[in-house]
Amino acid sequence: MKISLSGITGDSIVDGPGIRLTIFTQGCPHHCPGCHNPQTHDPSGGSWGDTDDIIAAMAENPLLDGITLSGGDPFMQPKECTELAKGAHRYGLTVWTYTGYTWEALFEENDPDKIALVQESDVLIDGPFIMAERSLELQFRGSKNQRIIDVKKSLTAGEIILWEDYKFDLPEGPTTFGSI
Repeated sequence: MKISLSGITGDSIVDGPGIRLTIFTQGCPHHCPGCHNPQTHDPSGGSWGDTDDIIAAMAENPLLDGITLSGGDPFMQPKECTELAKGAHRYGLTVWTYTGYTWEALFEENDPDKIALVQESDVLIDGPFIMAERSLELQFRGSKNQRIIDVKKSLTAGEIILWEDYKFDLPEGPTTFGSI
């Protein structure tokens, strides 16, 4: 399936936990002031890729923890991005999806293709980038209004459940080899 792309980053460590294949889709209706990817806004920009080729690239990298669908806005090409998400899940990879839409707006629109992409995502980072709420201290997002949503838990609970970063907790204080 053809997909309009701005680019692909093979070994990202900033677009979700672990090592990720980040797919930057082309086309975004939000045009957020201060967006760090303004070159992705024009839907006629970028270049064409093929979802089968991208899925094959996932299979070739044994170090990947997951893929990240970014943009632009992946919900401008929901069928293509759902295909990529399904491919990632076949290889045991997690799927993180960034969007300028809110969770509520995606479900209110009731577009089955967009809902399918939400359902095929493990984590959804939602909401537009707002320059006045920008913070460099935020993990995996640009502004304080954006939420990191655990999709599976949210769908099960019927309410938004935020993703929690499950880190390995080391004992407090200095440690020496063999004391862990």
